[in-house]
Amino acid sequence: MQPQRSTVRVRVHPLGDTALIAELGTRLDTALNTRAIALASALKKRRDVRQAVPAHGNVTVQFDPDQITYEALAAAIRRLATKRPPVEEPGRLHRIPVVYDGPDLESVATALGLPAGKVVELHSRPIYRVFLVGFVPGWAYLGPLPDELVLPRRAVPRTLVPAGSVAIAGQETGIYPLASPGGWHLLGRSTVKLFLPDSDPPSLFRVGDRVKFFAATS
Repeated sequence: MQPQRSTVRVRVHPLGDTALIAELGTRLDTALNTRAIALASALKKRRDVRQAVPAHGNVTVQFDPDQITYEALAAAIRRLATKRPPVEEPGRLHRIPVVYDGPDLESVATALGLPAGKVVELHSRPIYRVFLVGFVPGWAYLGPLPDELVLPRRAVPRTLVPAGSVAIAGQETGIYPLASPGGWHLLGRSTVKLFLPDSDPPSLFRVGDRVKFFAATS
């Protein structure tokens, strides 16, 4: 029985002499992210691949140039990308308490033409996908947001956002694991520790995990 194949197109671009990026698509979509995770998993099994890191709809690959050329690996990736991913195992589910008292909650509500309570309800309703871990240690890009909450980044970023701040921008939401600059809209705060330097991996969230926010009082 021949394996099922799809018509997914993958674009492969070099990243220096020993790395490349395989782009499956650019939209924010859980199915596309699932394909990226499956492709990264298949590549990690190859002896000529040193590292494969999935993101929203692409995979960054570091390879051993003594074992394979860029052209040969790109061809292998295109073949792998046509295979249908296996039935997805649900990622771990994290329930995250949020105190919705952020400094941008009222301005976000005004910009969206919604009551602040409705913003909280909409934000805490979905189960979000962890699309990508990066930016700062422990940060995870979560989405997609409900359409009613989609809002561009702040025109002027803050020079310092407190750790634990729960924020939105574009089609995504996230929690600042460390105090850092940032341009997202701050809806609330959480005490859950996301950066765990003594753990392996040191991030609480992993690509493919699921996150459910719920309103807390303190």
